[in-house]
Amino acid sequence: MASDPKTIYSQQEHLQLKYVGTGHADTTKWEWAVNQHRDSYSSYLGHHSLLAYSAIAENESIGRLKYQYLQKMLSPCGKPPKRDDE
Repeated sequence: MASDPKTIYSQQEHLQLKYVGTGHADTTKWEWAVNQHRDSYSSYLGHHSLLAYSAIAENESIGRLKYQYLQKMLSPCGKPPKRDDE
């Protein structure tokens, strides 16, 4: 059963509006990397076992790692590169 191209396009558009990290045709490499890093940090913060493992591996307290990860989520890949507007 073949799907209508308009239906597929509208489903993809809906996902892109609902989930910021899904990207689109105009997503830059920097934006994609920022989304990946933020997703990773939020996963570390949301799963206590990952956070505890990281704390043991880095010999830091869990609270300090939470703070560091939250700070890294603000700008995980540095400043955005300058765009060349045509």
